[in-house]
Amino acid sequence: MSDRTGIFAGDDPFAIARSWLAEAEKTEINDPNAIALATVDPDGLPNVRMVLLKEIEPDAFVFYTNYESAKGQELSESGKAGFVMHWKSLRRQVRVRGTVTREDGPQADAYYNSRSLKSRLGAWASRQSQPLSSRASLMADVAKITATHGATPKRPPFWGGFRIAPLEIEFWADGAFRLHDRFVWRRRSIADPWNVDRLNP
Repeated sequence: MSDRTGIFAGDDPFAIARSWLAEAEKTEINDPNAIALATVDPDGLPNVRMVLLKEIEPDAFVFYTNYESAKGQELSESGKAGFVMHWKSLRRQVRVRGTVTREDGPQADAYYNSRSLKSRLGAWASRQSQPLSSRASLMADVAKITATHGATPKRPPFWGGFRIAPLEIEFWADGAFRLHDRFVWRRRSIADPWNVDRLNP
């Protein structure tokens, strides 16, 4: 497409996404890798929450969570998700929709082990999304877990990654007079080639 130049140029949408994220890491005050992750419950009612994107792979986006949380269960049941990364400092966003699979092998182990000890113990202690009587009870659970698992806890079997393989990626950049620039990459299946279209603002 002749006018897909500058920040939109390139034949690999994952490379473009990595480039935009690298720029945001220099300008965003906090968590440039934060994404608003959307899922749906069994009744089709949407849920959205902020999570941290941990990797943009050659063909997917990866983040980590508790599999027994609301998002973990909804992702496992539907096998689909969407998210948006929005950077106020750059006035840009990336929107992604696609299919979801678990990452619960050596890659998940490596990421878990890279976290601080308190975060690793916290993953064991938190029954994410479940009712909690008080913060004191949570901290008591952390103390019990610390005594049980010590300084080298293994990754909990209920905690790991999710990989989103996109069927659609949209790159959006702010334009004067709300005439924004939007390019969407779409494909029917993961095996199909991308089609790229400019969208009206």
